[in-house]
Amino acid sequence: MTAARHFTPATFAFMRELAANNNREWFNANKPRYEGVLRAVALEFIRDFEPQLWDISPYFCADDRKVGGSLFRIYRDVRFSKDKSPYKIYTGVQFRHAYGKDAHAPGFYLHLQPRASFIGLGIWHPGSPTLAKIRAAIDDDSDGWEQALATPAFGNGFALSGDTLKRPPRGFAAEHRFIEDLKRKDFIAIKPITQKEVTSAGFVDRFAVACASGAPFLEFLCDAIDVPF
Repeated sequence: MTAARHFTPATFAFMRELAANNNREWFNANKPRYEGVLRAVALEFIRDFEPQLWDISPYFCADDRKVGGSLFRIYRDVRFSKDKSPYKIYTGVQFRHAYGKDAHAPGFYLHLQPRASFIGLGIWHPGSPTLAKIRAAIDDDSDGWEQALATPAFGNGFALSGDTLKRPPRGFAAEHRFIEDLKRKDFIAIKPITQKEVTSAGFVDRFAVACASGAPFLEFLCDAIDVPF
């Protein structure tokens, strides 16, 4: 356990100012602030969370590399977007499964954004084969899915979120008791958190507790797609 304080009000002040000045000139002039109050402390958070992540599961990674690790790049991919703003106005950290190669892998997630921060668990935008496996697992083991949704996480502020289909997916009856979950295109659960929580001492410990509380949910998903937990 640690009483370390990683993120500060200065972290959120930088993101608010970036949202108001999302251009290369402003960012380049303020890059030392980005390095100091955001990237450096996020990487330290990743390092401090690593031993607690191992206690939850040995198959998830806390990678503190500046590029290609758990911390997402601040630069937006604008190639196919009408919005050409060059920078993300939030900070994302994903502790993804060791068998995963990108953001679509099972994982624990921390999203920092003024007035919109949250802790996340699960699989975001799974590909069609992965999605089919999860839906089949829910159908084959509905009791197990029900138990996964009855874990402490879902009584402690987490709720399923993400995109859904308007109609039942092919092969599943509209009367299925978990039809609303079978319609899901994302299998993620999120818990909103405040800036005060994030910037308080010991937040890394509380983040670990939240992740541990959702472990049965993530374990069900890992079993469904045939990766170890």
